[in-house]
Amino acid sequence: MNRIVVLGGGESGVGAAVLAKVKHFDVFLSDNQKIDDEHKQVLLQYGIPFEEGNHTYEKILNADEVIKSPGIPDTVPLMQAVLEKGIPVISEIEFAGRYDTAKKICITGSNGKTTTTSLIYFLLKNAGLNVGLGGNIGKSYAFQVATEKHDIYVLELSSFQLDGMYDFKADIAVLLNITPDHLDRYGYVMQNYVNAKFRITRNMSKDDCFIFCADDEITMGELNKIVLQAKKLPFTQNGTVEQGAWADDTTMHVNYEGDTYEMATADLSIKGRHNIYNSMAAAITGKVMNIANESIRESLMSFEGVEHRMEKVLSVGGVLYINDSKATNVNSTWYALESIKTPIVLILGGKDKGNDYEPIYSLVKEKVKCIVCLGADNRKIHECFDDKVPVYDTSSATECVRKCASLAVEGDTVLLSPCCASFDLFKNYEDRGRQFKEAVRKL
Repeated sequence: MNRIVVLGGGESGVGAAVLAKVKHFDVFLSDNQKIDDEHKQVLLQYGIPFEEGNHTYEKILNADEVIKSPGIPDTVPLMQAVLEKGIPVISEIEFAGRYDTAKKICITGSNGKTTTTSLIYFLLKNAGLNVGLGGNIGKSYAFQVATEKHDIYVLELSSFQLDGMYDFKADIAVLLNITPDHLDRYGYVMQNYVNAKFRITRNMSKDDCFIFCADDEITMGELNKIVLQAKKLPFTQNGTVEQGAWADDTTMHVNYEGDTYEMATADLSIKGRHNIYNSMAAAITGKVMNIANESIRESLMSFEGVEHRMEKVLSVGGVLYINDSKATNVNSTWYALESIKTPIVLILGGKDKGNDYEPIYSLVKEKVKCIVCLGADNRKIHECFDDKVPVYDTSSATECVRKCASLAVEGDTVLLSPCCASFDLFKNYEDRGRQFKEAVRKL
C-alpha cells in the first residue's frame, strides 16, 4: 500500500488526508503548529494518524508521495529533505483531481479571484446546477471529493496551489490579472510568479475554454509566448472583442459562439471598475455553461460580494468604515482607492511581501487625508508615504480604529485595505477583518 504523508493540518491538508484514507492509502499527517480542534476531530473520526507541534523526519521521509499545504514554502529544511530524497510533492488539488470526474471551472489571478469564484458559484447554483465550491475558499476540494458528489466544481486556485499541479486539468480556466504578489515565495523574480499563474492552462484541450483579461499587459505578453489549445475568450474595458466580453461606458456585452447577452453595468450588484472585470469573467462562464440570460442577469444583480472585500461595516458619526482586509497586495488597494469618491483615512500595514507602493502614490495624494499603520514594523510605509500624507502607528485593531475615528470627520471613509499579509499581528486576513469590524462596532 502506498504511503502518503500530508504536510499541514489546516483545511487543505485535512481534506487531502481524508481522501487518502477513503482511497485506502497508508496516510500520515504532520503539522509543525498546533492543529485546531475542529480539524483534529475530523482526523480522529477517520482514524488518521497525525502529529502536531513538530515534524518527525523518519515518519515523513518514508513517504511514496507528499501532499503539501499551500502555505509551506519549498525552502524550509523539511521540504529540502523531502526534495533531496526525490519524493514527489503535489498539492491537494492535484491529488483530488485524480478521483474527480466533475467539470472543473478554475479561477486564478492576483486580485479578484475570491469574488469571481464566489460569483460564478452563485450563478451556477442559482441556475439549479449541482455545484461545489473549493480550492482556496470554503470547504476543502479533496474533502468534498471524498464525501460528496457534485457535477461541477468551481475552484479558486492560488499560485501556491498551482505550483503543485501536474496532471490536473481545468475545463474552464479564468485568469483575471497578474500583478506583483508573493514575490518573497518566488525568489523576488516576477517571471517565476507569472509561470505559476499560467500553470492553470496546463493540459487544456481544444474543447476547453480559457477566459482572460485582454487589458492585462503581463497576461497578454505571456499569451504570445505559449502554445494554447483551448478556445480563447478575452474580456476588456478597452474596445470590443469577437468572442468573450467587453464593457463600454454603460453596457456589458457578452458573445459566445453567436449567443449574446447585454446588461447595463449600473445594474451589476458589485460596484467599481474591477468588479466589471469580475462580472464579465462570470458572465462568459455562464454563457459557456449554457445558463439562460435571465438567470445570468438575476445572479449578477443580486450577488452580495464576499466578506473582507470592500465590505461596508457601519457608518459611525457620518463616517463609513470599509473592511477590505483581503487586499494583501498593492494592486488590490489601488482598486479599492480608485472606487471610493470621498476623502479617505487609509489603514495600511502588516507583513510586507516585497511591495512596491509606487502604483498608489498618485491616488494617495489625490484621495487620502492620512495613513494609519496597523503592523508590527511600519518603517517601509513611513519611508514611502511620510512626504505625502501624515502617517500614524498603531499595533492592534482596537487602537487603530480609535485613531481613525479621531482623525475622520463626517463624510469621510475609513478604509482598511492594508497592501500586506496579516501574519505579524493576526492569524490571517479573516482574523484581521473580523477584529477590525468588532472594533468599529464598539465605537
